[in-house]
Amino acid sequence: MPLIDVDGVSHAYPAQRRPVLQDVTVHLTERRIGVIGANGSGKSTFARLLNGLVVPQTGTVTVDGHDTRRDGRRVRQLVGFCFTDPDAQIVMPTVAEDVAFSLRRRDLRGQRLEDRVRAVLARFGLDAHADHPAHLLSGGQKQLLALASVLVTEPALLVLDEPTTLLDLRNAALIADLVAGLAEQVVLLTHQLELLDGFDRVLVFDEGRLVADADPATAVEHYRRLMRARR
Repeated sequence: MPLIDVDGVSHAYPAQRRPVLQDVTVHLTERRIGVIGANGSGKSTFARLLNGLVVPQTGTVTVDGHDTRRDGRRVRQLVGFCFTDPDAQIVMPTVAEDVAFSLRRRDLRGQRLEDRVRAVLARFGLDAHADHPAHLLSGGQKQLLALASVLVTEPALLVLDEPTTLLDLRNAALIADLVAGLAEQVVLLTHQLELLDGFDRVLVFDEGRLVADADPATAVEHYRRLMRARR
């Protein structure tokens, strides 16, 4: 598993008065890592640090020894990222074209490209929809397409920013089961705390700080205490 090394990171956006992250240091090697916290706690910014979508104002982030500030292109090859809303990352007209678009920088053409796309669509149960307009898929199918379009590039680490938030219970369960079976290292941001059962480690963010780092049961209880204290 890649080593994720976040060292002394703070970050603020221009329109905000206070930092969205403050002095975060954490070293992650586990296969399944959860990230939880209230809205505005800094967890989404933390996730975006991991593939260079956000470069920290202070401190460093490295993935498998590659600094996100100096070697962003290599980091993005290592780290796949799925947004909460799959429409944000579906860019091509059809399902197959969208998956193929993810491979545009790879030396794949003709039959090799078609075979790779067909295989990943079959893996995610989308092979019957290959020529279907991507934006007319159901919510669950769109999230599967977003995952397929990321995983076809064979990242070492997959970062998922609340992938089940917009889904009904059936589709949320489908995505959760799929994620549980992935071979890749996963960092999962979620408000659905039951998804963290069986994870190796869970981080809790609050007001820009990492306030707990423990096994799922301990971390979730810490988070619940925080939320009860603010009622």
